[in-house]
Amino acid sequence: MSDSMNRAGYRDAKRPVPERVADLLARMTIAEKVAQIGCIWSVALVEDEQFSTARAKAFVPDGTGQVTRIAAATGLRPRENAAFMNAIQRYLVEETRLGIPGLVHEESVGGFTARDADQLPQGIALAATWDPELVLQAGDLIRRQMLAVGARLTLAPVLDIARDPRWGRVEETYGEDAYLASRIGVAYVRGMQGSDLRSGVAATGKHFLGYGLSEGGHNHKPAHIGARDLREVYARPFLAAIQEAGLRSVMNAYNEVDGLPCGGSREILDDLLRGELGFDGLVVADYFTTNLLIDAHRVAADKAAAAKMALEAGLDVELPATDCYAELPRLIEEGALDTAVLDRSVKRVLALKFELGLFEEPYVDAAAADVPYQTPAARALARRLAAESIVLLTNDGILPLAPDTKKIAVIGPAADDERLLEGDYHYPAHLEIIYKQSEEDAGGILPRADEVAFAPGPFFPPMVTPLEGLRAALPDAEFLVAKGCEIVDPDPSGIEAAVQAAQQAEVALVFVGGRSGLVPGCTSGEFRDAASLSLSGAQQQLVEAVVATGTPTIVVLVGGRIFALPWIQENASAMVEAWLPGEEGGYGIADVLTGRVDASGRLPVTMPREVGQVPIYYSRKWETAKALGLFEADYVDAPATPLFPFGHGLSYAEFVRDDLTIEMHAPGAERVCTISCVVRNTSERDGIDVVQLYVQDLVAEVTRPIRQLVGFARVELAAGASRRVTFALHASQLAFHARDMRFLVEPGEFAVYVGSSAEDTSLEGRFVIAESAQELDAKQIVPTLVTLSD
Repeated sequence: MSDSMNRAGYRDAKRPVPERVADLLARMTIAEKVAQIGCIWSVALVEDEQFSTARAKAFVPDGTGQVTRIAAATGLRPRENAAFMNAIQRYLVEETRLGIPGLVHEESVGGFTARDADQLPQGIALAATWDPELVLQAGDLIRRQMLAVGARLTLAPVLDIARDPRWGRVEETYGEDAYLASRIGVAYVRGMQGSDLRSGVAATGKHFLGYGLSEGGHNHKPAHIGARDLREVYARPFLAAIQEAGLRSVMNAYNEVDGLPCGGSREILDDLLRGELGFDGLVVADYFTTNLLIDAHRVAADKAAAAKMALEAGLDVELPATDCYAELPRLIEEGALDTAVLDRSVKRVLALKFELGLFEEPYVDAAAADVPYQTPAARALARRLAAESIVLLTNDGILPLAPDTKKIAVIGPAADDERLLEGDYHYPAHLEIIYKQSEEDAGGILPRADEVAFAPGPFFPPMVTPLEGLRAALPDAEFLVAKGCEIVDPDPSGIEAAVQAAQQAEVALVFVGGRSGLVPGCTSGEFRDAASLSLSGAQQQLVEAVVATGTPTIVVLVGGRIFALPWIQENASAMVEAWLPGEEGGYGIADVLTGRVDASGRLPVTMPREVGQVPIYYSRKWETAKALGLFEADYVDAPATPLFPFGHGLSYAEFVRDDLTIEMHAPGAERVCTISCVVRNTSERDGIDVVQLYVQDLVAEVTRPIRQLVGFARVELAAGASRRVTFALHASQLAFHARDMRFLVEPGEFAVYVGSSAEDTSLEGRFVIAESAQELDAKQIVPTLVTLSD
């Protein structure tokens, strides 16, 4: 880079970002502009076990907008990762004409997808905590670990609303409800981006839009969603993250909505995302989106047409590597594409790089890169997150385990397998698609790091399995261990040994579930959708055999699949959902099973009885026929009710909620309804109650949900103690799109329910909005404020 460039106005950090962007843009050639909306795989720049300047000059002579995944494509440790990033950055800053630094993006759905990074619970487990403050701490930890190696853009959080448990990616989401997903998503983004983006990591909300309700629960398939639900349900978490947390990046979804492929639709990426939701950041492509416009959606005839369509729609950056966008210079030269369209996206790329402070600090201290990894504080956070995420579904009194229990049978394929504690976007589970498959098996999708120093492998961080956690928690107990069967293999030959272990024990713990990942043999994860919601292999047979011994049996579900298991619910002594709890999962599970901490996780999804009920979710649009006094509402072969409702979860303590008060404040669109109740711990042990507030619009211009979550609070109470929980419900939470699609708060009567799940209507009240309808902008939605008082 020349001295004149060093003195260029765009390098003056004191100038406003728009001025720096304009100055730099004016200096750029078409080739340099196109480079900024493109990308390159990090491992493409490796030769002879190190960064290759020759390869960089050949592949990115004009620089690059982004670098795809150093950590999530290699086996590099933090210091090596940082050094490699510095080498790439040094070439871009010092060897290209304008010296524009690159933006390294990575994955972090359940912790930074990197070797040695702390692997926290997967997304669905984070949502099950119903604890935004703790999720903010998780985001902050991930931010610090990514920042240490120079990764400044994360492809997380997953803000998809998931209402079909057959879909393999449910585990990455925050569940079925727009309000809960909004609160968890906002917390995650705030933790990632920090108070100042110059020391933050830009978060990417994905996937826009409707990805979680695909045909048949099958990945990439079309989503059939009406205009109102698209905005009021599926776009709502994105809106909250944009307006409340300043979300800087969004990734398109693979699916189509009403014939419009999300990655090539101006109506979705520009009109809705930028216009209605007010997003002003960077839109990045989900991997290979542009080619899918040709091969899957068939709305573009060739790469040039796909590039033009995507860029004009508002897809700013092509990932994971420049492909179709390489056609853009020719399109501009031929007059088929307006240069202003290219400039629009380039400006967004440059603006984010300036906001991140990359021009001022492109390098990191490689020698100190491992400092924030695997610290005692990080492990403690991982353990607390795991414990808070665990949901006690049923309990006949067998839990918590008595501390003087002498003989415990620990059974099942998930009892002592660290791999089963990880989800599809954990490290190293995610990298199985590289190190466990040949190029041919993987379809050539991901490049392989053939260099030994870079090659990934099964490099697990220190992991704690359930058996290890239980042994630490109950050091005086004897553990009778029998695997019983495998996750997928139907061979039942090991079940007899499990039965014998159970017969000798005072209590049997059976750990069953799934294997999350991206390769064959996995039962959930991206590309791993399922037609059945039953346990795979011989696991159901194993559970039935152990229960038949008469020994009290606790079934613990481990994995990313939402199962339908009515037999276990009816016959086991206790049923526990442990999700994908990450590196400290074994300790977290043991903490809850032994009562070291209260069972405080709550379901972020509705659990069905049968796969035939899908999609099933609590905020349906009308009451069942049975509730209305009409014909029988059940299926002819099964009940229509869920196995467990949204928000369900038991505690070891007992709570009573009473003294409900409702008061309206302020006229007009700013009106607030204050709803409060007293929560009392009536038991002899400390505990945590998750108080949930639901509303129902009793009569509306268009159909509305029978119940809608609008607030919640985790309330820790000592034995015999009580606290008052107060919700300040803003009128905007009641708004909806009327017949003419105006966003309105309508006058009328509303029902209020305060309880322990979406089906708990034991504490009910009413309030009335008497004023005329008030039109709002969706960007004005205000979250419910919660306060606790003695």
